[in-house]
Amino acid sequence: MLPDGFRAFDADNHYYEALDAFTRHLEPAYRKRCMQWAQVDGKTRLLVGGKVNRFIPDPTFSRLARPGVLEKWFRGTAEGSLVEQFGALEPTRPAYRDRTARLEAMDELGLDGALFFPTLGVGMEQALIHDIPALCAAFRAFNRWLREDWGFAYRERIFAAPYLTLADPGNAVAELDWALDHDARLVVMQYGPIRTAHGWTSPGDPAFEPFWARAAEAGITIVFHGGDSAYTELISWWGEPEEMEAFRATPMRGLLSAEPIADTIAALLSYGVLARHPRLRIAAIETGADWIPTLFQRLRKSYGQQPHAWPEDPRETLRRQLWVSPFHENDLARLRQVIGVDRIMMGSDWPHTEGIAQPLNFAKDLAAAGYTAEERIQVMRTNAEALVTRLP
Repeated sequence: MLPDGFRAFDADNHYYEALDAFTRHLEPAYRKRCMQWAQVDGKTRLLVGGKVNRFIPDPTFSRLARPGVLEKWFRGTAEGSLVEQFGALEPTRPAYRDRTARLEAMDELGLDGALFFPTLGVGMEQALIHDIPALCAAFRAFNRWLREDWGFAYRERIFAAPYLTLADPGNAVAELDWALDHDARLVVMQYGPIRTAHGWTSPGDPAFEPFWARAAEAGITIVFHGGDSAYTELISWWGEPEEMEAFRATPMRGLLSAEPIADTIAALLSYGVLARHPRLRIAAIETGADWIPTLFQRLRKSYGQQPHAWPEDPRETLRRQLWVSPFHENDLARLRQVIGVDRIMMGSDWPHTEGIAQPLNFAKDLAAAGYTAEERIQVMRTNAEALVTRLP
């Protein structure tokens, strides 16, 4: 499916955070308001804002399932229960927490480079959303740990993304400037509405204009990555649990039509953020991609009904400024037709259980969807690799 000796560039890799990822550099005034470890009923538990957090069943990552063991389950082709799919757990591999060991693993997997995102971190913003100063302090500490342990462009192969929150617009700009000063090539954020000191609002709110303007000027890539968002609270209105917990979603949660990533992109479009800043690059990673055709249909209708409300056809805006890493089970043929092959990226989610154990195998899904040899190379390497170079 790929040329001999081909090496890919993966748009979605993860590390498992060190135990002190949120505490090593935490400002002393916030120690009791942010993350703490405690023994509860004989188990090591993570306290966030003084409350036991269950986003990850074992946040110490002491024993883990093998990469990709849930691939068939997510494709809907697995036999047996979810617990059976996990199989035997194993101790944490060095490559999950050490960048030197990770480079060796990347060589074995056929990866020249990869974008790196949090595992625990993508579920922490909502846990502290009611204490915005503590939330900002927690991620300031996290980002300094990340730079120390992984680096933002380690050997031009490991591109770890600092995590930014818009909850405090001033802090967001300051943290973006800090990330730029330390050679970050991308930053990661959570999708959904933003809670500030003044209440809930859209990411297109004028309060965030300095942030979007600075990001566009710098030519850095903004990534929205799957995790716990404000939509968890919305879903609770349907009787679902208020707290998101990995691998314990009910069927109802999976069937609800709420798509926080689609609504976030719609907000950036309808508030004019993307049109005002055509240099702004947005990537949607580990959010799936089957929402994109539906969003395009809605944009077509909106533009047809109210062309005066749009500075340009919003579908063209999106094709210019959105990159996406689809799930392997998504309709890849339809996605290519809607957004174009030059905006699609392979993301294996390695080493998570729901990803692909061998990232190069994604090329088989592309071939089955009718992608040509040249298009497979674009998706498997070229498109994601381009995002780690800042625009001039």
